Amino acid sequence: MKKWLLWMITSLMIVLITAGCGGTKQEPSGQAGQPVDLTVSAAASLKDVLAEIGKNYQAKHPNVKLSFNLGSSGALQQQIEQGAPADLFISAAPKQMDELQKKNLIDRESRRNLVENKLVLIVPSDSKSTLTSYNDLTNDTVKKISIGEPGAVPAGQYAEQVLQKLNIWQKVQDKLVFAKDVRSVLAYVETENVDAGIVYKTDAAISKKVKIVAAAPDGTHKPIIYPAAVVAGSKQKQAAQDFLTYLASAEAATVFEKYGFTMSK
Repeated sequence: MKKWLLWMITSLMIVLITAGCGGTKQEPSGQAGQPVDLTVSAAASLKDVLAEIGKNYQAKHPNVKLSFNLGSSGALQQQIEQGAPADLFISAAPKQMDELQKKNLIDRESRRNLVENKLVLIVPSDSKSTLTSYNDLTNDTVKKISIGEPGAVPAGQYAEQVLQKLNIWQKVQDKLVFAKDVRSVLAYVETENVDAGIVYKTDAAISKKVKIVAAAPDGTHKPIIYPAAVVAGSKQKQAAQDFLTYLASAEAATVFEKYGFTMSK
């Protein structure tokens, strides 16, 4: 009887020791845990920089799969309002984020201003145009000008502000070709379907088919700020917050700045 009891105690101790050893072999949290799928809805102007940053992040977090849903900030806002899956939202202007916040569709505690940009006037790289300023858009030689649709595209809203401030908005109305997002404006200029376009400095920087002829004069538009926040309906809030924290890190800042963005303070 005593031998049987001793055998039981010894066996139990072996089980406990084995379990304890097994526990020490678990991977650190966030390094190789359960697979996580994150959907990031972001302004189209962030396409290239997020592709590089996302690649760097996934190399360090192999369990995280990032999917970028890119488009105009207004369209992305509507998608979130309609319940489309999204874990993180990065807008090209505060307006869309403000509207989602009013409806409690983002986690306001997570919201932060991420990066800033500038607005520029571009023409095809081989253009013989004599454009040197926004005021020159009223010249008869300029037939078509593309900007983002002001009602949904922040770049278009900023463009309208500049043209209004310079008192030429009404004068160029018949020349305007509205685009669904800022990358579409860039494409119109690249393919010479328009004589000029107004885009972000970072968009112009990635294309060899366009050239910058003027920057928007100081004080002609609101500051171009990209706010970011975790979406309230996200099922992966902690993972989304972790990626947002990384986007504001020094490592990510190096990539943002390489593409022409300025980190918000």
